[in-house]
Amino acid sequence: MISTVVKISVSELCEREELSRSLLVQLVQYEIARPVAGSTVDDWIFDVTSAHWMTRAVRLRRDLDIDWVAVAMLIDLLRERDRLSQENEYLQQRLGRFMNDEDRGPN
Repeated sequence: MISTVVKISVSELCEREELSRSLLVQLVQYEIARPVAGSTVDDWIFDVTSAHWMTRAVRLRRDLDIDWVAVAMLIDLLRERDRLSQENEYLQQRLGRFMNDEDRGPN
């Protein structure tokens, strides 16, 4: 299976998401976004997942009128919920296969 990762530079991300560079730095400091490469702000590269979480964080802050610490906590909880949902789906599939194998009985 081939996996493709789309990478976005700081300038592209700021333009696309209408973010200031200082806000982008804040989002990284609060671990809402995580650069996949680069050692300085100008060199940072992000993946699409980080762009998704940044957009969500900005919307949460605007809609709920909460500070960045609270937004970061919410994002952590949402990430954990997504991870648990994926794990649950995987386990449901395994259980379904197990139940199907059991229904067939011994060979």
